[in-house]
Amino acid sequence: MAARTDKAWRLEKVVSGGQTGVDRAALDVALELSISCGGWCPKGRRAEDGAIPEKYLLHESPTSNYAERTALNVKDSDGTLILSRGPLRGGTALTKTFAERYGRPCLVIDLRIATVQEVTNWLMAKSIRVLNVAGPRESSQPGIARSAAAFLRVVFGNTSPTRKRGTAAKGPRPRVGLV
Repeated sequence: MAARTDKAWRLEKVVSGGQTGVDRAALDVALELSISCGGWCPKGRRAEDGAIPEKYLLHESPTSNYAERTALNVKDSDGTLILSRGPLRGGTALTKTFAERYGRPCLVIDLRIATVQEVTNWLMAKSIRVLNVAGPRESSQPGIARSAAAFLRVVFGNTSPTRKRGTAAKGPRPRVGLV
C-alpha cells in the first residue's frame, strides 16, 4: 500500500473484536465521536464479561473462537493499532502475528510512553481508513480501557471526518508515563 500524505485523508471506520479493555474502548470512542465502527466478534457475542452488548454493531464469526475473529478483523482492515502496557501476550500477541501473516501494517504502542503524533503520522503515512484496534482485555491489565479511551479520543479527534484536523477532542489528554 503506497503512502499518502494528502489532506483529504481521513479515518473512516474503527473495527475491533468487542472484548473488554482496549477493544471496547476503541468502539466506545468511535461511537462518541460519530465515527463508523464495527468488526467481528466470536459467535454468541462471547467476551470475558458475558455477551457483548448489542450497541456494538459487530458481525458474529462462524465459531466462538477468539482467534478466528481476530484474524477476520485484521484481514478486513487497512491496518492494526495495538495498544498495551508492556510486552504483548496472548491474543494481543496473536493479533500482531496475524497482521504480519496477512501483510497488513501494524503499529504497537505502549501507552506508558506513547505519543498521539506517532499514531497520527502512521495512520496518514499508511492511508489507513479502516483501522483495527486491539489490545489486552481489562482483566489482564486493569485500567487499560480508561487509558486507551483517553489516548484514542485525541487520536480519533485529530483524524475523524466529523472534526477538523487539529481541533481538540473531548475528554482528558493522555499523560505520558502516567497511564
